[in-house]
Amino acid sequence: MQSTIMCFHHDQTKPRLSTNFKNPMKRLREIVLSPEILYRAYLRMLKGIKKPLVYPYAPWNNTTLKSTMEWKNAIRHVEKLGLPLHLDPPKNWDNLSALYQILSKYEQNARILDVGSTFNSIMLPWLFLFGYRNLLGIDLLYTRRIKRGPIQYEPGDITQTKYDDDAFHAISCLSVIEHGVNIRNYFKEISRILKPDGVIITSTDYYTEPISIDNKFEYGQPVHIFTEEEIRSALAIAEEYNLIPTSPIDLTTQEKAVSWAKHNLCFTFLQFTLHKKI
Repeated sequence: MQSTIMCFHHDQTKPRLSTNFKNPMKRLREIVLSPEILYRAYLRMLKGIKKPLVYPYAPWNNTTLKSTMEWKNAIRHVEKLGLPLHLDPPKNWDNLSALYQILSKYEQNARILDVGSTFNSIMLPWLFLFGYRNLLGIDLLYTRRIKRGPIQYEPGDITQTKYDDDAFHAISCLSVIEHGVNIRNYFKEISRILKPDGVIITSTDYYTEPISIDNKFEYGQPVHIFTEEEIRSALAIAEEYNLIPTSPIDLTTQEKAVSWAKHNLCFTFLQFTLHKKI
């Protein structure tokens, strides 16, 4: 489908954390936010509540972000829940869907991994507020394990992890694979560490047709916006590793509902969920 000519603001630059603990204040923050009671108080300070006010309803899945109204509605729903918002407004759309899927399928003792998880990522804090405790986040920029409440953050590459086979009930990987991730290695490793019938929830920058990038780079990698053809190829690779869509995936687009102001690019998001065949 044709896009509108409008392009809605989106700060695509992923917040990056510093793991330089020579700064006493940064080190103090890590110590203070390690106990669960203090981390909960910190999250309460951001929003003013102790726990979510209602249960989320975000049934969109295996689809593209069709319009700016969809991510604005997601923001309103996050506010209704009483959860802290993602700092990047459109990212509330895919994070809320991932949250809904995990809450709907898994008990609070489920082991959850979030990939590309910095301190500004919101998925694990949201799950914590809903009572989950077996929460792990990895990112290439960590140099050591860091604890915030029950959440463990540590160095890790999703294409080659240290985890045992069948280690996780669910994995979220939101706005990561477009940053130079080898797709075959990604699905191969996901399949290895995901439990049978577990799910991997992936989101990425997307548009049906190629968008001119003009040799732009971010995080030392060429900027990439996946096309419909590339996603279909990726899904075929995933199937080789027993990862199958939980429902048919709608790859059509309407608006270029997000923009990357830094690089003057407009596109949208795709979110898809695969489960590991038993």
